[in-house]
Amino acid sequence: MTEYEAVIGLEVHAQLLTQSKLFCSCSTHFGGEPNANVCPVCLGLPGSLPVLNGRAVEMAVSAALALGCTIHEKSIFARKNYFYPDLPKGYQISQFEEPFSTKGHLDIELDGVKKRAGITRVHMEEDAGKNVHGVGGDSLVDLNRAGTPLCEIVGDPDLRSSAEAAAYLRALRDVLVFTGVNDGNLEEGSFRCDANVSIRPVGATELGTRCELKNINSFRFVQRAIDAEIARQTAILEAGGKITQETRSFDPDTGQTRTLRSKEEAHDYRYFPEPDLPPVLLDAAFVARVRSALPELPASIRARFVARGVTPATAQTLTQHPALVAFFEAACRGFDQPVKVANFVANDVLRGAKLHGVSASFSVTPDQVAELLSLVEKGEISGKQAKDVYAAIEGTSERPSAIVESRGLRVVSDEGALRAVCEALVQKFPEQAASVRGGKKSVLGFFVGQAMKETGGSANPKLVSALLEEIIGTAS
Repeated sequence: MTEYEAVIGLEVHAQLLTQSKLFCSCSTHFGGEPNANVCPVCLGLPGSLPVLNGRAVEMAVSAALALGCTIHEKSIFARKNYFYPDLPKGYQISQFEEPFSTKGHLDIELDGVKKRAGITRVHMEEDAGKNVHGVGGDSLVDLNRAGTPLCEIVGDPDLRSSAEAAAYLRALRDVLVFTGVNDGNLEEGSFRCDANVSIRPVGATELGTRCELKNINSFRFVQRAIDAEIARQTAILEAGGKITQETRSFDPDTGQTRTLRSKEEAHDYRYFPEPDLPPVLLDAAFVARVRSALPELPASIRARFVARGVTPATAQTLTQHPALVAFFEAACRGFDQPVKVANFVANDVLRGAKLHGVSASFSVTPDQVAELLSLVEKGEISGKQAKDVYAAIEGTSERPSAIVESRGLRVVSDEGALRAVCEALVQKFPEQAASVRGGKKSVLGFFVGQAMKETGGSANPKLVSALLEEIIGTAS
């Protein structure tokens, strides 16, 4: 049998975080009453005229620059004509022959292997409305979303597996969220993906017939949908059949893709320049201003964290949200030990964090974390006591030092008292003591743990360890 390889290109529609729509002043707020955020322009009523949202242009250019695209001085909006219930004008205003940016790239990493995937173009367009099915047995249309500004990122067919596609989407989402132009919320439809999937014999250069998988709303479903489509196309070709170009959907319940409609070519949409909008002119000064305002992107931040000793996995965790990065860096300013701060934020702070879109809230402040870690570093409290103090300060403005003082949690460093505890433990566990004498110093950890247990976690672990080595007779 012929061995096939997948060829995958993704098209992502990212809603721009403007307060108003692309061509009118209607609100883009999600979750309002159906058809509440509409006006003659987004309803497509006769005589209404679109006016381009300048803030949307600025955000779209930011996204394109963050993806390394070339920005063109002149671009043109076009009408994409098709008829569907959620498209009130009978056409969508988009960009076709002359988009504002082309030829970018996105770097992804999968299983430690880095790859650069090309970006064909980034352009602006308006969103359609939403069909709502099963309301009293009817299908209704909510046009609140009609006219919402979108940034469409069209990727080159450079991806070769569903795992690469998922990695691409996660990397793209990170770039857009850190750039501040999109909230990355798949559930609310503000970050949507279409996948163009084809297969070809391994070693071939000619592209196969592609099928488009529409509006997949989770990274996990993207992988499942692509894998299902690759399997379907492989089975057809191995049976001697031919792939038909079409648009398909993915049913997560069955794990299969199914036909939606035959795939239209560009000429089927009868594109022509939008007569009610002038060309978009982006001068060099505007582009330079937008470029200078770009924030540091996740890949650069991760590299900087790793250079300070943070593990790549922890750096990945800390850069999943801009607010988490800001929290970590603020805590480091109060306690300049990045590795210890990173581990504490990733393992403890993140558990109580609420990250949603571009917003975030934490149950503690960076200053509280910095002070708590400083207390541990100075030996004033133990690691176990730090857990108790952390639980006490969550959701409050209390200082860790005040909690330590009020609860009498300071670490026990009385050598006499601790020596008695250590001597009793050595007598209680003679086999483990013999192991330490035999060179297994790792067993000291067992004794330290027992000492902490005996003292309720209040013993100074460094002093306990030194006393145990002395008592057991292994002190150097």
